[in-house]
Amino acid sequence: MSLDQSNSLETQNAMQDIDFSKERIAVVLLQYGGPDDQDSVQPFLFNLFNDPYIVEAPGPVRYALAHFLSRWRAPTAKKIYAEMGGGSTILGYTKSQAEELQDVLSSDQFGLGEVKTFISMRYWHPMSDEAVRQVQDWQPDRIVLLPLYPQYARATTGSSYRVWQAAAEKIGLEVPTHLICCYPDEPGFIQGMARLTNDAYERASKAGKPRILFSAHGLPVAMIRKGDPYQAQIEQSCHLVMKEMGLKDADWRICFQSKVGPLKWLEPDTEKEIEQAGHDKVPVVLVPIAFVSEHSETLVELDEEYGEVAEAAGVPAYERVPTINARMTYIDALAEQVRASLNRRTGVSSYKGSRICSGDRSRCPCQLEPAASMAPAVQGWGENLQ
Repeated sequence: MSLDQSNSLETQNAMQDIDFSKERIAVVLLQYGGPDDQDSVQPFLFNLFNDPYIVEAPGPVRYALAHFLSRWRAPTAKKIYAEMGGGSTILGYTKSQAEELQDVLSSDQFGLGEVKTFISMRYWHPMSDEAVRQVQDWQPDRIVLLPLYPQYARATTGSSYRVWQAAAEKIGLEVPTHLICCYPDEPGFIQGMARLTNDAYERASKAGKPRILFSAHGLPVAMIRKGDPYQAQIEQSCHLVMKEMGLKDADWRICFQSKVGPLKWLEPDTEKEIEQAGHDKVPVVLVPIAFVSEHSETLVELDEEYGEVAEAAGVPAYERVPTINARMTYIDALAEQVRASLNRRTGVSSYKGSRICSGDRSRCPCQLEPAASMAPAVQGWGENLQ
């Protein structure tokens, strides 16, 4: 047995000796965030475009671009949020997920001590510095960072962790911390999405044999070429949903939405795939595979804008699958991930506890073998997320 293997077994045994029923456990949900009113739309967009994990440019250049892009995009974005009552719905849905998760984790079957969920949004309130202070005030014995992004991307989970770590270090929050980096093939998530997709498929089938379009938020191709695992994990989720559905000779495709700017993004484009379905005279079942709550990119972009595209293209039927939100299949899956993470070394890991990405995905945060990739303390264990 190697030294790493021996140390790993010793650590696992030590974790098993911890009585979690006597610990206070903070579970922090990491999410994108959204403006809460019209006045916060432009500041929200500035925070987004000023993120070095979104716009990979030198600081002064990125800052100037963020000012320009946020002013340029704000009028369109304000109209979108006006259709939703003035602001984003994402915080409300995230609060529901947090409440349901706290209830499940607090049940006797989990055998945990006091559990409290917190919300840390990346680009609008409550942001990481606020969430870190709330967690510190609660004085937990252990922290679990749980992203509401099933598929890992440096621009989502990686960015959220970076600002969390900086905020925690700034105020001296030193508590054993676990980060679940991804869960693209988690059975509960896959089963929940398959059930929702099946329901929509049955409705669309009344107009003919449907084409299933899995739509995920796009990323610049340059990010994928640098080793980001996002596209591969999206593909993994889609293949498993189709396998779970068990359809024979199914017509399905993966596409990408929400492109911004002149760079080349992942293709094919969702809008073009809808137009192609109209040309082929097939019903469409559109699945938001990367989103776990309703917000502008589902309620407006998918429902309204792409719904109009489908109608204009002559799509016989257009069924948009709802996001998984706080459905119990998903909440139970999140709860199981939290429980499993507590029985592993502190640090970063997939929900399985080991790397699930192929070796060429150099931006996967699980760079090393499990025994070596999960460092024994918070300090420094985010290097692979940089």
